[in-house]
Amino acid sequence: MEKSFDFEQPIVEINKRIDDLKKSSEVSNIDLSEQIEDLEKTRNELKQKIYSSLTPWQRVQIARHPKRPYFLDYVELIFKDFLELHGDRVFGDDQAILCGIATIDGESVVVVGHQKGRTLEENMSRNFGMAHPEGYRKALRVMNFAEKFNKPIITFIDTSGAYPGIAAEERGQAEAIARNLRDMSNLKVPIIAVVISEGGSGGALGIGVSNKILCLENAYYSVISPEGCAAILFRDSSKAPEAAKVMKITAKDLLNLNVIDEIIKEPLGGAHYDSTRTAANIKVALNRYLRYYKSKSSKEILDERYSKFRNIGIYKEDTKENYRTSRKLSKKSKVS
Repeated sequence: MEKSFDFEQPIVEINKRIDDLKKSSEVSNIDLSEQIEDLEKTRNELKQKIYSSLTPWQRVQIARHPKRPYFLDYVELIFKDFLELHGDRVFGDDQAILCGIATIDGESVVVVGHQKGRTLEENMSRNFGMAHPEGYRKALRVMNFAEKFNKPIITFIDTSGAYPGIAAEERGQAEAIARNLRDMSNLKVPIIAVVISEGGSGGALGIGVSNKILCLENAYYSVISPEGCAAILFRDSSKAPEAAKVMKITAKDLLNLNVIDEIIKEPLGGAHYDSTRTAANIKVALNRYLRYYKSKSSKEILDERYSKFRNIGIYKEDTKENYRTSRKLSKKSKVS
């Protein structure tokens, strides 16, 4: 049975009634097309109403849908001649991050992405899309290859976070991610990142330091999961829906906050309803940015990436005089 969420139950019920009418029509040889059309119209109107007013938590749920397209699905639908490159040349080959060279409409590019599994066995081998340090080191090795041969880099972000296990920490998880942040900042080729589902914590940022960050309509990008945030702020992980709301992690919020550069539309209900159309929308956006960077010099590419991350967030610079005054007032209030 197709997985559905609580807010989708009215749609599921109408679909069941439509299926029942179709079966009855076939068995009894009675024309029920008019009733079916009425129900289909009602269903479409309901879908439009529900999916146009989703809460942040509902979008998080859609982002985690098990039928949602993964990295390799998009590779197959968007690129040609994909050749996977293996290993970090230090420890091993992490299957939670895949890398390779491919072509998109004849242009050679390097692609990197988190990969989850469909089955339990596949998820175990891919560690549910949570990369070990060797995954990030492999990604950086392939990105350096892209710079050497002047190839644009496209990354697909889909992870709840980097793997927090003891073995990963022993092999230098924090250092591997930090090195990626530093070295990706200095790569002289354009980097375009696409958040396709979950974009969690440093695990996402480890392949996300890019010139442009694109986000699918129902994906989210955050420093921590809503459950983790709720456990810290409210001491109750069941308050994840509340946390998702205050965290501003949806594509629309991220665009308003200047964290991402573009929202890529999904079919009504989510990417899993029409992966081909979703991939086509991603491809259009990627081609547009690849054309844009063809005329840019290495310095322009580096300067743009630097400015992008410097301009994320809001802060206020104060004068030394105001700082001294506020310190004096603070000391007086403590004394009193």
